[in-house]
Amino acid sequence: MSTSELERSPRTPSRTPSRRRFASTAALALALATPVALAAAPARADNHVTVVAQGLDNPRHLSFGTHGDLYVAEAGRGGEGQCLTGPEGDEVCLGDSGAVTRVRHGVQRRVVTGLPSVAAPGGAQAIGPTDVAPASPRAIAVSLGLGADPAVRDAFPASAHTLGTIQVVTAPGTSSQSMRTFADITAHEAATNPIHDPDSNPGGLIKDGSGYVIADAGGNTIVAAAKGGATSTVTVLQDQMATAPPFLGLPEGTQIPAQAVPTSVVRGPDGALYVSQLTGFPFEAGLSTILRIAADGTQSVYASGLTNVTDLAFDGAGTLYAVQLASDGLLNGPVGALVRVTPGSASHTVVAGGLFAPYGVALRGGAAYVTTGSIVAGGGQVVRVSL
Repeated sequence: MSTSELERSPRTPSRTPSRRRFASTAALALALATPVALAAAPARADNHVTVVAQGLDNPRHLSFGTHGDLYVAEAGRGGEGQCLTGPEGDEVCLGDSGAVTRVRHGVQRRVVTGLPSVAAPGGAQAIGPTDVAPASPRAIAVSLGLGADPAVRDAFPASAHTLGTIQVVTAPGTSSQSMRTFADITAHEAATNPIHDPDSNPGGLIKDGSGYVIADAGGNTIVAAAKGGATSTVTVLQDQMATAPPFLGLPEGTQIPAQAVPTSVVRGPDGALYVSQLTGFPFEAGLSTILRIAADGTQSVYASGLTNVTDLAFDGAGTLYAVQLASDGLLNGPVGALVRVTPGSASHTVVAGGLFAPYGVALRGGAAYVTTGSIVAGGGQVVRVSL
């Protein structure tokens, strides 16, 4: 399942889980009903939270470049191009509103524009640029989601075929800017599909030597992309069991499968990979774990008891921070938190709570930079949280 997707609407329990949406019908309804009130939450002085960028379209992951600039992936707001029926039966339309925003010396500017974006009417829950990472002193890498069966991409015009790929943008924001495809993660899912139905939604990525490692939230895999475009599966995340919510009408305590949904991957101070999980429907509170992936692909649980985690970041002292998109589970609305993770524990420290749909985190200078409003067009922000 993908992070810009949730498996299925709670109103249609008989459907086969699709792994293709960002939020359930219930969570989206809450988000769209109260964005102004919830978006105001980060301004609370007691958490030392300040806004450093605003007016963003579905902002997701973010990272600092080699010169200290902050780059933010904006999934966009779709557009008025080709439309098709989305995985929840609603109409989604293609546009070129995906972008990357740079914050330099307190000034924000979209330095990469015109990237493909698919969204529902009004621009909510867009799928498009999902993460950005430094590629070199003069270039950035951008992952673009898809959130669908790889075959869906073939129905779009050629301009949208960069969905599901890693793009490298050289000299962003300048007259000499250029972009090339580094690797096609969705094609890898189409060729391998190690678990469930074919589905790909490339998300969080990191530079790894001359290549990248990326979480495919749709494929439930961690994928390595080498220089030259060759791809390989690092590990596959298996389903977990969750308690069925009452509205499904099942006997109390019934356990149902919940997909893992990897959202982010980071390299830890010990050299291992650490992977966050959203977990799929029913998005049970406390079900998310952070997995440690050894060099041979062996998985172990680093921390548990988290909920709907979308991003991770280690500080210089080896302390891990995580973003919870919805601290009470997405069926209860996208109000989340930045938490400090306690290794080997199910108990963690909330650093900043009450955040509206937080998603990505990057650390620098004793502060965490967190994207909020990640499921709405025009209402996204980056907030700075003093640690």
